[in-house]
Amino acid sequence: MTIAITCASGQLGRLTIEHLRATAPAARLVALARSPERAAFDGVETRGFDYRDAAALAPALEGVTTLALISSGDFEGRVGQHLNVIEAAKAAGVRRVVYTSLLKADRSPLIVAGDHRETEAALRASGLGFTILRNGWYTENWTGSLPAAAAAGAIIGCAGSARVSPATRRDHAEALAAAVSGEGHEGATYELGGDAFTMADLAAELSRRVGKPVPYADLPKAEFEAALAGMGLPAGLVAVIADADAGAAGGWLLEEGGALARLIGRRPTPLSAAVAAALA
Repeated sequence: MTIAITCASGQLGRLTIEHLRATAPAARLVALARSPERAAFDGVETRGFDYRDAAALAPALEGVTTLALISSGDFEGRVGQHLNVIEAAKAAGVRRVVYTSLLKADRSPLIVAGDHRETEAALRASGLGFTILRNGWYTENWTGSLPAAAAAGAIIGCAGSARVSPATRRDHAEALAAAVSGEGHEGATYELGGDAFTMADLAAELSRRVGKPVPYADLPKAEFEAALAGMGLPAGLVAVIADADAGAAGGWLLEEGGALARLIGRRPTPLSAAVAAALA
């Protein structure tokens, strides 16, 4: 079996390949990246793979049995980029595509859900074998800003008292590795979530770790957007972050079915460990 991983130079792609090298030694691995020189792994073949270069994609997939299609981080024409890959996979004779989608993508009102919904539909209609991993929000989307929050004296957001169940990139990478290398996943759609917590829980854990009170300050959505813009974040990213935070109240970032734990064979990374890693 030959397994190819797209976006191999990105954080999720690199973690997935690292896990596959340790857990699927019999598989032949191919790292696909727009800049292949940035996706070097010992014993792993690298190939250039730019979602926008439709004509070059099928040749890059020659001999690939299973393709991990990590969703594009480029929000401009993202569905078209994914369609390019799906068509190339068909032309190259790929047997199965494992796609990293979004939690509850088929019905979620979040801004980022639409592209995933369209990609899922295209994949189901393609005639290819498929597995869909509906990833929850990454824990790092919140913990990445904890050192700054500790310095500023508060965590800010607009999620209110909503419960969320994100998982770390490493958790999601292990799930992706399991789905591409394991048996019995064809045609499956998995809703993936970790242990649930609230922003108040996150603030309490941060406070415990740093030894001083760092409360959660819940803001109106417009004020949260203004604060993010004031930090220098681009407008598109500001909209996505605030939309997700606000959408948490509707349960769109919460999943407690246990599929992630079953895929990776262990409990997802607990909040305490994720906060400790962010502060290390």
